[in-house]
Amino acid sequence: MKNKFEADVIVIGGGPAGLCAAIAAGRQGASVILIERYGFVGGMSTAASVYPWMTFHTAQGEQVIKGVAEEIVSRLMERGGSPGHLRDTIGFTYSITPYDAEIFKVLAVEMLKEAGVKLLAHSFVDEVFVSDRIIQSVRLTGKSGRIDVFGKQFIDTTGDADVAYLAGAATVKGRQEDGRTQPMTMKFRMRGVDLSAVRQAIQDNPDNFYPKTLFAELDQLPLTAVSGFYAEWKAAKVPINRDQVLFFTGPADDEVLVNCTRVQGMDATDIEQLTEAEEEGRKQVLLMAKFMQDYIPGFAKASISSVGAQIGVRESRRIDGLYCLTIGDVVQGRRYTDGIARSGYPVDLHDPTGKGVAASFIEGSGAYDIPYGCLIPKGVDNLLAAGRCISTTHEALATTRLTPSCMATGEAAGTAAALAIATNTALPAGVDIEKLRDVLRKGNVVL
Repeated sequence: MKNKFEADVIVIGGGPAGLCAAIAAGRQGASVILIERYGFVGGMSTAASVYPWMTFHTAQGEQVIKGVAEEIVSRLMERGGSPGHLRDTIGFTYSITPYDAEIFKVLAVEMLKEAGVKLLAHSFVDEVFVSDRIIQSVRLTGKSGRIDVFGKQFIDTTGDADVAYLAGAATVKGRQEDGRTQPMTMKFRMRGVDLSAVRQAIQDNPDNFYPKTLFAELDQLPLTAVSGFYAEWKAAKVPINRDQVLFFTGPADDEVLVNCTRVQGMDATDIEQLTEAEEEGRKQVLLMAKFMQDYIPGFAKASISSVGAQIGVRESRRIDGLYCLTIGDVVQGRRYTDGIARSGYPVDLHDPTGKGVAASFIEGSGAYDIPYGCLIPKGVDNLLAAGRCISTTHEALATTRLTPSCMATGEAAGTAAALAIATNTALPAGVDIEKLRDVLRKGNVVL
């Protein structure tokens, strides 16, 4: 095994953002290495069972995320790995996108190979070498020992801003006043669910469910998502600090993904606390499954079919970038001359200490811009960030962290890094923004 690799663009983290970054950079002609700690790609979508993807659309139904992300959905549909974009029957967003995680794992690697990307799996970055604000290389630890990977441009798609942190770039964590982060969730699947009984329960007692639920359309639409069962939750007194039941259907006809566990007060970048969070999350999975079997219509014969390989992380460390996206930017649907992605997902802020979720919806067009400055960290000059660890406030992160938005910022980062290589621009901050936006538009990105 070689102990040294080199490429134009080095992407660290093979989740949705990293996949789109690597594919985009490769398609622009750059040589690319993608580094992933697991033996498979997909990040939170596969390792933590974060499902479904939501949302590619505004509340009014306009699709604002396309590009590589939409190509992934289309190609999944071709092989039976997704039904495409379906209406969100909770009514929180316009659409959600179910997908088969196992098919996605295979498709993603195929697309990486098509783009000429070299994947180094089972590899964990634990050291970053910087000289005069320029990353020279990253060092991997894995089964083959220590490996050095050299590059010209680096993209941090670790979700936790690991590379930025190790490189000495400015990072922040949690909310401004106390550093507390949104809770983590151990997600799990159940099979053997009678969804017709669930649908009937919603129709029989609408007041027991989220008020934006599409009650009038349930007979015509596939049941994709359920939020509520308030009375059952209150009666059961499950010792989990939340106030309702939330699950999503599919991909099988008798299958749901349960998003109900809640682990608070833990730091996902501290290995001791992350270990404790995993333990607590798995205990809560068993509590939730038993509660659903005993209390929720349609679940009497259901059982756990899978649990995430790791706990789902909503928030940890993120870069302090040239621009910090705020909740005002999101809610007011602000446009920016350096916008490199759009999103229509509302603010979905899970309380770091309490039971609730604070929602804020986007005004006007129903979408906001993510500026290029949110991808550029302070302190390191040849590094971009994409996905969950871009530069935002605690509140704004509650929308940018969603998978389609991460895919969009990933594509932008990969395109920018490749463009820097092609134009001999040493620093990503110096990339011609109009040229970058033009290249993104040609890739069917909505700007």
